Amino acid sequence: MKRVPVCSSAVKKPGCDGKNLTIKSAACSRLVLGIETSCDDTGAAVLDEKGAILGESLHSQKEVHLRAGGIIPTVAQHLHRENIERVVRQALERSDVDPSQLSAVATTVKPGLALSLGIGLKFSQRFVKQHNKLFIPIHHMEAHALTVRMLHPVAFPFLVLLVSGGHSLLAVARGVDDFLLLGRTLDEAPGDTLDKVARRLSLRKHPQCSTLSGGQAIELLAKNGDRMRFPFRTPMGQTHDCCFSFAGLRNQVTMTIIKKEAEEGIEQGTLLSCVNDIAAATQHTVATHLAKRTHRAILFCKANGLLPSSSPTLVLSGGVASNQYIRKALAVITETTGLRLLCPPAKFCTDNGVMIAWNGVERLREGKGILPPNVDVCYEPKAPLGVDMTAEVKAAAIRLPPVRIKIPN
Repeated sequence: MKRVPVCSSAVKKPGCDGKNLTIKSAACSRLVLGIETSCDDTGAAVLDEKGAILGESLHSQKEVHLRAGGIIPTVAQHLHRENIERVVRQALERSDVDPSQLSAVATTVKPGLALSLGIGLKFSQRFVKQHNKLFIPIHHMEAHALTVRMLHPVAFPFLVLLVSGGHSLLAVARGVDDFLLLGRTLDEAPGDTLDKVARRLSLRKHPQCSTLSGGQAIELLAKNGDRMRFPFRTPMGQTHDCCFSFAGLRNQVTMTIIKKEAEEGIEQGTLLSCVNDIAAATQHTVATHLAKRTHRAILFCKANGLLPSSSPTLVLSGGVASNQYIRKALAVITETTGLRLLCPPAKFCTDNGVMIAWNGVERLREGKGILPPNVDVCYEPKAPLGVDMTAEVKAAAIRLPPVRIKIPN
């Protein structure tokens, strides 16, 4: 395919603090359009092969789903269908790039909500056929894992903890498409748990939380709460592996809420006087669970030579990685074990077209998973990441040394 040169005098590139840095560029580059529709955000972005963000656009469905009390797949599908053409057009216009100048289109095809994935894939396949462009199917969790390499010079291998509203996993990233899965959620994801607790607490009725997602509301109220007032048990304390479980914690919190409602003589849907304390205790227990499983993963990696002896790195990514308390909990573990902790800025932790485009750039560089425009691709709502090593981790039965996770508000 003939490459059309694109020359720009000023390009925005994200710095390590998430701010845009203006760089001068007159060099010609391969360009990738990334498209993301795995859940409830419609995102698109154009990147060059060095990771400079030439243009991006994002349509968030958060307000709609907040009013509904949760993500309704058919509503998400309808909103993706309504907005995807505009979002892609805006990304291209803001980048001053014509479709003919693109080298490839990268699109999330797994995992995620089936109805949402279908919209992005159908649009992308029509687009690449119309413009005769290469197509790069993207694994959503792979994209989250690799985003940090757009911002920092992180070499393989590194350990990655991905935590979001739909996923949680621990994996060793050994290459662009080479992962060892050490742990995954056994029931629900941490973001889902925080959202459900927030809904059960009716935090949308709280004057400070009416426009916030459940996880954001929990984090905000927890700052003024006493996490010690409700000592919830950390999940899976006697299971010596790296998998996660949050459903049991959610049940503990729900039973506590029911008890406090009875004590205060109020009905469900009325704000409790102790919402700050419940939020703080819930957040602390989620953070502790993530930290302990990550600690075991680090010890397993060290025992099996899976990380470099010099400057080993833990990457924390996904929507829940925006939570500052959880970041601090993981920092305690990395300081204890001698790892460097890296986390993309909050805007790159949540779902967006930039991370999909960057994954496309990485794959285009290495010639991996590149398809001609006329190849049919199926979306996959459920898709594991990498080679499953969870049984080996469990068999190692690593017991953790005590580490005190004490984080000031």
